[in-house]
Amino acid sequence: MPTQPRTSADGETGSLDRLHADIEARVLAIRDGHPDWLCRRGCDGCCRRLAEIPRLTAAEWDRLREGLAALPPDRLREIRRDVAALAGQRSRPVVCPLLDRSAGACRVYAHRPVACRTYGFYVQRDLGLYCKDIEARVAEGALAEVVWGNQDAVDRRLDALGGIRELTDWFALEGLAEHGKG
Repeated sequence: MPTQPRTSADGETGSLDRLHADIEARVLAIRDGHPDWLCRRGCDGCCRRLAEIPRLTAAEWDRLREGLAALPPDRLREIRRDVAALAGQRSRPVVCPLLDRSAGACRVYAHRPVACRTYGFYVQRDLGLYCKDIEARVAEGALAEVVWGNQDAVDRRLDALGGIRELTDWFALEGLAEHGKG
């Protein structure tokens, strides 16, 4: 369900709301034409096999902070612990620290970053599709008529939303990092 656009002095929050609304419209159009679409609650393959630590703009971080602040303290401690572990992890793939592994869902779903909203519904021309399950369906011809969103256009819009940092860096910058606490 789209949210009402919010405003800020610099317009970043309103721009993020507009981007979210545009992404949601593309996602709904794809799902309406394909009720069996793979990307939905419980399909957490992308969250469990990230190629890199999630990167967020300043506007996305502001939104994510709202979601984190609404979590029960024990959930926030779990996320902080997972972020701290991720900060020191050198191997890939990585598991998103915002993922509730038992439920297969994001703990801050309504506040999730744009990359999470577009995954499986948008294509980056140079890199192709990321989800191997969707790639397999495309190769079989099952999704030939899908009108994918253009990730390059999304990335250009994100560039206007403030500096980009890794999730672990945002946590450290805000003093939310665990610094090795277990």
